[in-house]
Amino acid sequence: MSGSVAEAAGGAPATEIVGRPAGSPAAAGTAFGVIGAISVCHCLNDLIQSLVPAIYPLLKTGYGLDFGQIGLITLAFQLTASLLQPLVGIYTDRHPLPFSLPVGMTLTLAGLLLLSVAASYGTILLAASMIGMGSSVFHPESSRVVRMASGTRYGTGQSLFQVGGNFGSAIGPVLAALVVVPRGQGSVAWFSGAALVAMLILTGVSRWYAARLAGRGGRVGLTAAPHGLSRRRVGLAVAILVVLVFSKNVYTAGLTSYHTFYLIHRFGVSVQTAQLALFVFLASVAAGTVIGGPISDRFGSKVVIWGSILGSLPFTLLLPHMDLAGTVALTVPIGLIVGSATPQIVVFAQELLPGRVGLVSGLFLGLAFGVGGLGAALLGRLADHTSIETVYAVCAWLPAIGLFAAFLPNTRPRPAAVAVTR
Repeated sequence: MSGSVAEAAGGAPATEIVGRPAGSPAAAGTAFGVIGAISVCHCLNDLIQSLVPAIYPLLKTGYGLDFGQIGLITLAFQLTASLLQPLVGIYTDRHPLPFSLPVGMTLTLAGLLLLSVAASYGTILLAASMIGMGSSVFHPESSRVVRMASGTRYGTGQSLFQVGGNFGSAIGPVLAALVVVPRGQGSVAWFSGAALVAMLILTGVSRWYAARLAGRGGRVGLTAAPHGLSRRRVGLAVAILVVLVFSKNVYTAGLTSYHTFYLIHRFGVSVQTAQLALFVFLASVAAGTVIGGPISDRFGSKVVIWGSILGSLPFTLLLPHMDLAGTVALTVPIGLIVGSATPQIVVFAQELLPGRVGLVSGLFLGLAFGVGGLGAALLGRLADHTSIETVYAVCAWLPAIGLFAAFLPNTRPRPAAVAVTR
């Protein structure tokens, strides 16, 4: 079974649709317990990951870093996930690795502990890279678990999975403000308990996953394509989705990395106040992620993607011109609208590439995420040579890239394909 995008549009047995056999247990209902467990682990994983940007002000002061060096930390973290995750995803599409889930969390734990004792800029980069490696192992197989457990409610399942990560990303800065900022870099190690809890839960999820694989004879991926699109159109659509995720990830990575600096520099607020304002934005992203799932299941992923693009642009254009209260207030609708689309872009890609869950995860939770990190690094350089306000002015236009969604095809199954799955 090839991992290429082009082959994913090819045919497969007519009795196997949307990545599962007709009449299989996966088609019977949604395993919310499994999705909930993996979502909790996603929360804990991304909570740990969010500590890296959350302590940027502490690292900048303690090590005398400039904005370009801060951007390189983000780049080191996200590129390890970006470069490795597609490779892991393609491999696990062929050879599932259920117990790689706790292994990935072990890498995250090691990076966290190294970050807590890092005494040089190089060690900080290494620690950030290890945390990124843990993410690259965790996401492909956890995405496959969610797909298997979702039944037919893929939008809801993907949203519940991703909201766990968003919630973890949102509370990370708050915990950093309450724990790490007043107590110093060494207190980062206190969060190792979160990684240990996640490893325990993931061991149980891995057993469930392994049992499901055993029931399927060890097969995880099926390649039926009920949308009937040509390989060329599938490849073009996937490329457009990557561009959409890129624009959203650069925007969110820019706000996550530099929002605290922007508030401190422009409005003179304290680090703790800036961290709480960042929490407002990230919590809004998490809430939008949940809202988008049921809407996607009812009206389709494309509707949510379009709503995110057209809805967020007016707010992002206003943001650089607001006072402190207006800035914090505007991050709420921006987070809600932007957050609603990302899980649905993943679901849309899964509809285009049935049976390639690992590849989709690698492209959209890995590659595009890492490219977003590259964008954050470039924004850091821009801030060094101009100002942090200039960065916000540039970011304001990034959602406009999403207008490429006009070229996305419809992927709703043809009537014959729907009938086969019932």
